[in-house]
Amino acid sequence: MGILVETADAVTVVTIARPARRNAVDPATARDLFAAFLAFEADPAARVAVLTGADGAFCAGFDLKAAGSGAADDWIAGLGIPEHWDDPCGDPLAGPMGPSRLMLSKPVIAAIEGPAVAGGMELAAWCDLRVMAEGAVTGVFCRRWGVPLIDGGTVRLPRLLGQGRASDLILTGRPVGPEEAQAMGFADRLCGTGQALATARALARDLARFPQDCMRADHLSSRLPPAHLAAALRREWVSARAFAAEGRAGAARFAAGRGRAGDFLDI
Repeated sequence: MGILVETADAVTVVTIARPARRNAVDPATARDLFAAFLAFEADPAARVAVLTGADGAFCAGFDLKAAGSGAADDWIAGLGIPEHWDDPCGDPLAGPMGPSRLMLSKPVIAAIEGPAVAGGMELAAWCDLRVMAEGAVTGVFCRRWGVPLIDGGTVRLPRLLGQGRASDLILTGRPVGPEEAQAMGFADRLCGTGQALATARALARDLARFPQDCMRADHLSSRLPPAHLAAALRREWVSARAFAAEGRAGAARFAAGRGRAGDFLDI
C-alpha cells in the first residue's frame, strides 16, 4: 500500500508511505492518491485534509526508477488532457503525481518534513497551505534530469511566488530551505523538526470549525477560474514531449546512482 488515510475530528490525513523511496510516487501510488482525494471531497464528515509523507520525508517526486525503467510509460501515456476538458471541479482527471489536476472545494494542507522536491514540490504547491519543518527542503530538483514540470508546477509556482521568484526556482532547480520558502511565499507556517504534521492538524482543526459554505465559496473565488486552470494545465502538458526526449535518459542516470542527495555536479 503506497498511502495511508485516516479521518478524525473532520480532518483527513493522507500519508504517502513509501519511505524506502523517500515517498517518491510510482503509478500505483499516484492512482491511490487521486482516489483518496476524490473520496475526501465526497465525504461529508471530512472538512479539511492534510497531505504528508512517512518517516521524515514529504515526497521526493515521481519515482525515477520506475520512469527510467519504462515501468511508468503506460501510466504517463494515458494521462493526455482532452481538448474539451475545462472543469477540474466537475470533470476530474488524474495527473502524473495523482491529484495534481483536481480543484477541490475543501482545503488541503501540506505537512512537509525533509524533501518536497520535483513532483513533490508540485504536490505541495497543489495544496492550499504549506507547513514546513526545520530541515525540510524544496526545489525543482528534476531540472538536472531533463524531467519537466507536468503536475501544475509551471502554473501554480508563478501564482504563489511571483514570476521572478518562480523563474529562479524553475530555471535553476536550486534547493530552498524553510526560511527562504516562507519569505518567498511558498511556506505559510514554519515549525520544528518532527512537528509539521501536528502543526498542520491543528491548523486543519481551526479551519474545520468555521462555517463551511462561506469558507468554501471564498476559497473557490480566490483561485484561478476552473476553465483557466484547465487551459493552463493543458498548455503545461505539452512539455511532456520533453520527457520523451530527455527525461528517460535522465531518470536512468538517477536510477544508476548519479547525482543523488542534491548533487548538481554529477549529472
